[in-house]
Amino acid sequence: MNSTTLRALLPRAGFTALVINVAASVSAAEKSREPIALDRVVAVVNTDVITRLELEDQYKLATRELARQGTPLPQRGLLEKQLLDRMVTNRVLSQFARDTGLRIDETQVDRAIARIAKSNNLDIGELKEALREEGIDYTRYREDLRTELLISRLRDREVDARTNVSDAEVDAYLRTQEASGRNDEFNLLHILVTVPEAASPEQVQARRAKADEALRKLREGADFKQVSATYSDAPNALQGGELGRRPMGRLPTIFAQAVGTMKVGDVSQVLRSPNGFHLLKLTEKRSNAQQVVVEQTHARHILVRLNEIVSETEARRRLDDVRARVLAGEDFQNLARAQSEDASASRGGDLGWLSPGDTVPEFEQAMNALSPGQVSEPVQTSFGWHLIQVVERRTEDMTKERERQMARLAIRARKADEAFAEWVRQQRDRAFVEVRLDER
Repeated sequence: MNSTTLRALLPRAGFTALVINVAASVSAAEKSREPIALDRVVAVVNTDVITRLELEDQYKLATRELARQGTPLPQRGLLEKQLLDRMVTNRVLSQFARDTGLRIDETQVDRAIARIAKSNNLDIGELKEALREEGIDYTRYREDLRTELLISRLRDREVDARTNVSDAEVDAYLRTQEASGRNDEFNLLHILVTVPEAASPEQVQARRAKADEALRKLREGADFKQVSATYSDAPNALQGGELGRRPMGRLPTIFAQAVGTMKVGDVSQVLRSPNGFHLLKLTEKRSNAQQVVVEQTHARHILVRLNEIVSETEARRRLDDVRARVLAGEDFQNLARAQSEDASASRGGDLGWLSPGDTVPEFEQAMNALSPGQVSEPVQTSFGWHLIQVVERRTEDMTKERERQMARLAIRARKADEAFAEWVRQQRDRAFVEVRLDER
């Protein structure tokens, strides 16, 4: 298996998030060839500790990843500080989730691993072998994935679910886009130097000096990915600070103002936000204006969720029974009202007109395989088990509707990103953190 494929197997925070994945450890065989190091505490996080050996595992994986990318390795001491800082943040968030009753059980981890394996055209055994070849311990990999799922669930509960976008915000966004002629998407690289909440003037000055030093190195021609790995506090620092392609409306206001005057290849001045100091590099700019004609599907479904009482076997059995009743002539909508555990149950399971991408891939794939009037076999997704019925299909010019939908998504993503960054910073500032990295 090549390295590109393997990278797809590694847990990724998806969000765009200000949370990193806790890296997997090296294999036991690899460790056996190395001198045995005496462990010690390098950071205290509330009532928990991070050890030197944990940091070593992170360092080995990080350097391996940077080598795959062809990124020059930063100075070891600087990289360790960056890694430890991210480990501390992850530990703070994991503790918060645990203390507030959030859990990810073994079944949820199993499902996530199965989805990762399937997306890479592997079975579980092949996935384990691919990880082993890269020196990644499978048990540790499961725990890293559990942490990622936990933090993702935490973000959804604390921030995403509370982020709303009004019609007025959508209207204003579209007016701005039309007035400026900005239907463009931007691909950006990003460096963040955080500033603690209620930081002293001396602390602010020191963080600004760090950002200025990073900018100086970039202006001198240093590789952006190396500078990101060395100086950035962002969770994607080891991935070169890539933000991905985003429309103007999804960028924070200070980013949007900066890129509006930048050319491809330009690096911004140091930008100040409540979260800290930022540097941007524009790597791509392209127009996003186009007509959108899609095939829409009008569908219904019945959902059975999994819990401590309802197993996968039981959920599927229940839906097999419901399907048999539908095929025998019973009304799907009436059965949905009685059997479905989705919010759509009161509407007879009606999901309305669905466009590509409106549902999770497993649901959409099963739905697309049906003809109007057909009922699917039970289908598993991250939400549970579904029975799907296609009512009808149509081809629709969705340009205006899609514009509003994309605008709403862009605004919501921007607001959620900003809110989550601020929330993470607050949790980190409230935690007791003692770093002992320089102690010997």
